Amino acid sequence: MGEILRDYDVLGAFWMTIYLTFFSAIGALVIGTILAVMRVSPVSVLRAAGTAYVNVIRNTPLTLILVFCSLGVLYILEINLADPQSPTSIRDNAIRWAIVGLSVYHAAFVCEALRSGVNTVPLGQAEAARAIGLTFGQSLTQVIMPQAFRGAIAPLGSVLIALTKNTTVASIIGVAEASGLMKEIMENETASFAVFLLFALGFVILTLPTGMLFTWMSQRLAVKR
Repeated sequence: MGEILRDYDVLGAFWMTIYLTFFSAIGALVIGTILAVMRVSPVSVLRAAGTAYVNVIRNTPLTLILVFCSLGVLYILEINLADPQSPTSIRDNAIRWAIVGLSVYHAAFVCEALRSGVNTVPLGQAEAARAIGLTFGQSLTQVIMPQAFRGAIAPLGSVLIALTKNTTVASIIGVAEASGLMKEIMENETASFAVFLLFALGFVILTLPTGMLFTWMSQRLAVKR
């Protein structure tokens, strides 16, 4: 085990997993919030578009989305997210498109988590907001969504944990995260239970505190009815 830790950048691989998780979570939260607003909008076209996005993306394999981002958008459409003249352009593009793909995919689940939070807000809250003259946008941002986020903390935590584990799929487009390094070690060294245990323990260390934190937050910030 000591030789593996010396010869391979295990900590660097897990740092890449954290990097992908952090920025993908931000992207998924932004897109997912917009989708949630669309899904509860009084405008039928927006509701239909939001519903279509969620249904299509949730039923599309993440692997297919990442391959599309890498092969379809990057190499066929030649849309670069990094300077093509940079010596690290291939690596940078792979990482950034992985973040885009992970964000787009998990935004659908963030949207549903937030929509479930919206459903926990009593209808009388929205009616009271309209009664005092608030517009739909004002009642959404000042009354409904703050409570929806508090009600959706637990499912959002589940989405974040799933996102952390799903970063392993990014290895298929050349992102050197933890699972990609584990595969490389098993190909170059004698495959052993210790190698598997090392990486499994790493993911437990990443996900277990997240689950505990979001459970505590959901209890702490729960809206009293």
